[in-house]
Amino acid sequence: MRNILVTNALPYANGHLHLGHMLGYIQSDIWVRFQKMRGNQCHFVCGSDTHGTPIMLKAQNAGIKPEKLVEQMSQSHRDDFIDFEVEFDNYHSTHHPLNQEIVEQIYLKLKASHLIEMREIAQAYDPKAKMFLPDRFVKGTCPKCKAEDQYGDSCEVCSATYSPIDLINPKSVVTGETPIQKNSEHFFFKLSKLSEDIHKWMKHTKALQPEVQNKLKEWFEFGLQDWNISRDAPYFGFPIPGTNEQKYFYVWLDAPMGYIASFKDLCNRAGIDFESYWKKDSQAELYHFIGKDIIYFHALFWPAILNAVNYRTPTGIFANGFLTVNGKKMSKSRGTFIAARTYLHHLKAEYLRYYFASKLTPRIDDIDLNLEDFVQKVNSDVVGKVVNIASRCAGFINKQFNGVLASHIQDQQIVERFHAMHEEITQLFEKRDFAQALRIIMNLADQANQYIDYHKPWQLNKTEGHEALVHDVCSLGINLFKIIIGYLKPIMPELTLKAEGFLNINQMQWAEIPNLLFNHKINAFKPLIDRVEAEKIELIIEETKKMQTEAMSVKETQKAQVTKNSLNIADEIKIDDFLKVDLRIAKIIEADHVEGSDKLLRLKLDLGQEQRQVFSGIKSAYSPEKLVGKHTVVVANLAPRKMRFGISEGMVLCAGEGDSLYLLEPDEGALPGMRIG
Repeated sequence: MRNILVTNALPYANGHLHLGHMLGYIQSDIWVRFQKMRGNQCHFVCGSDTHGTPIMLKAQNAGIKPEKLVEQMSQSHRDDFIDFEVEFDNYHSTHHPLNQEIVEQIYLKLKASHLIEMREIAQAYDPKAKMFLPDRFVKGTCPKCKAEDQYGDSCEVCSATYSPIDLINPKSVVTGETPIQKNSEHFFFKLSKLSEDIHKWMKHTKALQPEVQNKLKEWFEFGLQDWNISRDAPYFGFPIPGTNEQKYFYVWLDAPMGYIASFKDLCNRAGIDFESYWKKDSQAELYHFIGKDIIYFHALFWPAILNAVNYRTPTGIFANGFLTVNGKKMSKSRGTFIAARTYLHHLKAEYLRYYFASKLTPRIDDIDLNLEDFVQKVNSDVVGKVVNIASRCAGFINKQFNGVLASHIQDQQIVERFHAMHEEITQLFEKRDFAQALRIIMNLADQANQYIDYHKPWQLNKTEGHEALVHDVCSLGINLFKIIIGYLKPIMPELTLKAEGFLNINQMQWAEIPNLLFNHKINAFKPLIDRVEAEKIELIIEETKKMQTEAMSVKETQKAQVTKNSLNIADEIKIDDFLKVDLRIAKIIEADHVEGSDKLLRLKLDLGQEQRQVFSGIKSAYSPEKLVGKHTVVVANLAPRKMRFGISEGMVLCAGEGDSLYLLEPDEGALPGMRIG
């Protein structure tokens, strides 16, 4: 039995997951399920990546604390993983005291080993936002290949790495301003001192993909650069010890350490020996599944840090490519930038798991989700080939033979052909070549269907004296189905669970797949999976387009704000202009829904000397019963407006927009009718 620890790149907690994310998680989950079916001790951990400037800024824009944002996104990610049947043994968070403890311990060890150095550097600084800009918050033209709209740390076209200040025509993503250079002291991890250690790890690690090995060689030829592991305030993350919260650990320092924290949390709860997996001479296997865009961090910095603090290094790092849809980069305008939850609103996860598996190889290839091919392939392979075997044979067994399979094999040769493929399929799963494994499995399904077609039990059944042959043929058909569905179990766990119920067997282990069932009673056959309807794809695209239209509307509003200034301040007015607006304290004494309106509430306001009726578009944010008794602010000298529901005699003041509206409320003691000014 092997002891294996598998991690997957931690999803960043500033947005919802999309199908591009799910590609990597489905790949790792299939491999983990395969290892567990083989009887290996395999632990699968992950968690939310929660720190950094993007999360800080997104939380500010949403009017909530970063902790609240990452809590919401983490739950959203968990829900998506569960519904896509990605089964982690533990799901943690980098914003957790256990991770902070591990990060600080490792940092102090690096410092004690003289691998941390403080330097003053020039950084990109946004004078309008008054903050230093992370590399990815600067965009411009690549200084090497001249590709436009590239991030400030690396080029997605030529893979060159550089500093944001090296970009041609750089712009701040926050405000659109041209950043200036400003000096600041930072902590650097001296990666260059560990070149020899990393080189040794590269040579002794056989599980690295050739593309990763080649990329590492390129970086070595270019020369390893020391790594800035700190960020200036304001920043959402862990403060570096001894800096009085003026410097924070860069998110890419504490994110990989989240693997350790997630596993340690699992060990603490499940009684697993943590040291046996992470000590220097550990015999356990450690594999990281990642996207190809983060190889640099996982194949250079991470092994170097682990080696420097006397932890074991990864056994292998497996990178996957990006996802395209219909042969092109996922597009918001075409409706192909599909959120994981949008897909789940219309289709089962199993369909996508199968389709991705049919494309996944050990190489770092981009995978194309061709939506027309997706429908055809799932319907043809899973429904038309695999499930069809069981549906063609089960009726005869249940109706004529009391649901009991025959006691012997009718065709030994086809069984031997099936058994002969077991080892090859096993090795292909081990190597993560799911595409080739499925080609073989579907070939077996073709053979099973050809065997049934050849004997035609539906015709044999019409001729007296062939009952035994019908029994034998259909029994073997059910057994061939059992073998095929067993191989699909890591890929389509829900379908297999239903099939195991039909077969009346315990959950299959990998070694049990070739075993045949003799004199065994099966259950009545019920449909195991529905065909994919092309209309569902159209609904997914339409929902995606709608979501993107709404998002673009918000984005355009924000963009317009940025072009003016970060707060979208209106044109200047003089004090005389302001005094023309009569703002008064009002008490809400009645609040009702407005029949025929999705947005409006009818408010009856007490202004002290008089009462007024106001229609306010705050229905999405407030229920009427929660408003009664509140004090608010009203524009008292606004001209009355005749509406089809009645006359509105003023306007109550709110902050925010859309569903995020906040009624302005005065401090305690303010009385109806008081003027504001």
